Amino acid sequence: MAVRDSELTQAWKQVLELSNVKPGHNITILTSYETNPQNQRCALNAAHGLGAMVNTLELPPMNAERSLSRDSLAYVGKTPLTGNKSALACLKESDLVLDLMTLLFSPEQHEILESGTSILLAVEPPEILTRLVPTEEDRAMVLESSKLLQAARQMRVTSKAGTNIIFDLGQYPMLEEYGYVDKPGRWDHWPSGFLATWPNEGESNGTVVLDRGDILLPQKSYLAEPIEMTVKNGYVTNITGGLDADLLNDYMETFNDPEAYAVSHIGWGLQKRARWSTMHMLDKEAHIGMDARAFDGNFLFSMGPNTEAGGARNTACHIDIPMRNCSVYLDNKVVVENGRTVALN
Repeated sequence: MAVRDSELTQAWKQVLELSNVKPGHNITILTSYETNPQNQRCALNAAHGLGAMVNTLELPPMNAERSLSRDSLAYVGKTPLTGNKSALACLKESDLVLDLMTLLFSPEQHEILESGTSILLAVEPPEILTRLVPTEEDRAMVLESSKLLQAARQMRVTSKAGTNIIFDLGQYPMLEEYGYVDKPGRWDHWPSGFLATWPNEGESNGTVVLDRGDILLPQKSYLAEPIEMTVKNGYVTNITGGLDADLLNDYMETFNDPEAYAVSHIGWGLQKRARWSTMHMLDKEAHIGMDARAFDGNFLFSMGPNTEAGGARNTACHIDIPMRNCSVYLDNKVVVENGRTVALN
């Protein structure tokens, strides 16, 4: 159903208030050719309504000649900010950047955050944003789970489909996504509600079996048949199966980059309002799949860059794979059991 401007403006107001926006704060709305105009319009109205000073910065699209998809996460790292010193200076002088374009995985995003500017990414369509407005309860849930992940030195993931893999932990920080930015220099993504980290370099080993109904992103497709992946010393060394495996192999081969096969972030979804089935009812080009990444109890396995965590592995290929019906153990303590999150003690 279509969303009224008044409803979306109120949703933006809630998120900006959770992000501690005050009168006189400087906000820059970063947009591109494909930015949803209702998102931009309502973000502007909400920010003005809170007394903020608001600028809009529109940058031209890029990567069309490199990417196989219009999805903003189908080719990452290079953005219209690359080499654009004046635009970068504008963003670094802001208290908050509302990223309606997608800077994710770019070095410029790191530079902006290091200046103390916070960034909130929001590129999903209005109907998803209004359904998944973040709450303080979302934050508490993510941070409570994060304490367990921070203390763990090993994650093991199993499934009845055949997944059995161990990730050693501790080298990289947490990715705590609860949907708003409540301190300077913080990045988050609305909508969200999941927790992740990056395994130690070269210390992931085992087998990942993607089962029927698991999801490939940015392809935004449900698997019709299993795919088996072998992981050795932090890299996926073999991807086998039927047509779905062939399609994934062909897509990844186009990048001609061995780093595309490295294990990236790993974690699990905590958002009970997100749904595994939502993607089935949406136009592929209308969204980037945040329901799939965040739905409660999924194990999120990914391949590609680790620059977001401060690592040096910079590749344009990033694959996110939300998996159902997995069990996740942190130092032998179960946090997800057969696709259901376990109540924390």
